[in-house]
Amino acid sequence: MERINTQEILDSDACSADETETSLRDLCRINRWFGGVGTTRGMIEHVANATGLKRFSMLEVASGFGEVPKIAAQQLRNKGITLEVVLLDRLRSHLLPGNHSVVADALELPFPDGAFDLVSCSLFAHHLEPAELSRFAREALRVSRCALLINDLIRHPVHLALVYAGFPLMRSRVARRDGVASVRRAYETREMREILSRGSAKNIEISTHYLFRMGVIAWKNF
Repeated sequence: MERINTQEILDSDACSADETETSLRDLCRINRWFGGVGTTRGMIEHVANATGLKRFSMLEVASGFGEVPKIAAQQLRNKGITLEVVLLDRLRSHLLPGNHSVVADALELPFPDGAFDLVSCSLFAHHLEPAELSRFAREALRVSRCALLINDLIRHPVHLALVYAGFPLMRSRVARRDGVASVRRAYETREMREILSRGSAKNIEISTHYLFRMGVIAWKNF
């Protein structure tokens, strides 16, 4: 299945406030039900086991409402792992009030070197073209002390068919259209490895998860 880069409505300024909220709520449900939270939680557990650390500061890039790291943090607490999360998004309208959050560009992170143990993103990598993704990996590894975690979709025709079948679960027309675009512009695991290798990531682990999810750990110095 060839990768097709189609602009997603939520990436633009064309969404009304109501459409934006409804679409982000749809994404929250999709992440809860279809492997998004589990993929991020599993990667953090793996980093904890590999490093022996039990407390992590984490920057969640392109976070939206930040439900994935929030629920993952709640579940990890039961395993003795503490997660302190800062949310970052390019639009204030994508962030909920009251959270520890920053409005900034993912390709120019406004933090010093090694500011966080982990830099993470969920359903963001496919929004970037290969050169942008490589640049993001360099920025994320600069800001992190341990690793960059990428939770994203895998491009596959069966996955595309499942998105169409799941339209009744989505309340937002934006989420339906963007869901199709997301699968079409997503990367395969081999493509992801090749692109991240160009972004100064040398030790890369990629795992596949429930319903065409990939979990990527790009280690900083491990």
